[in-house]
Amino acid sequence: MIPIIWVLIGFTVGSLPFSLWIGKLVLHTDIRIVGDGNPGSFNVWKAGSRFWAIVAILLDGFKGAIPVGLAHFAYGMYGWVLLPVALAPLAGHIFSPWLKFRGGKGLSTTFGTWLGLTLWLGPTVFGLSLFIWRKIFKSNRSAVAAGLLTLSVVLLLMGFSPVMVTISLANLALVWWAYGKNYSGEKE
Repeated sequence: MIPIIWVLIGFTVGSLPFSLWIGKLVLHTDIRIVGDGNPGSFNVWKAGSRFWAIVAILLDGFKGAIPVGLAHFAYGMYGWVLLPVALAPLAGHIFSPWLKFRGGKGLSTTFGTWLGLTLWLGPTVFGLSLFIWRKIFKSNRSAVAAGLLTLSVVLLLMGFSPVMVTISLANLALVWWAYGKNYSGEKE
């Protein structure tokens, strides 16, 4: 029963479209009409505010980090029950009911989820590998996928459980799908 509660909490918190709300309430702009049409923090930046984009990135990250970190570290969730708990905030972000199940791409929420799972290791490995892969690939989608594959390999080599590697690969599948959505036809 407890894992189901954490899945519901994670999905609900993950579904909160902070970037869109910041755009509407602070910038008085529907951020889905700028940039690539995605309701995410990059379009808050495109709408004209670096400061509010950073706030949006942090909020989107915390909605992954807080429920996953609490379930994992404070309530001791380990093993396969952690899989749906870890993916719930990301699924909520990508399939947000607030946005008719057409949410964001999940990059900031991915960083937050890995912060909640591994503290510094996951976000650091993913961030550094994403930086390197972005220099190699022209596509953000490919760079993010390669970054998550790199994280999967590092987790495997460091002896993390198959659950953590599976979470990483499932995270990759969700983000790959989200990056494949065509928001406005603008090149990513």
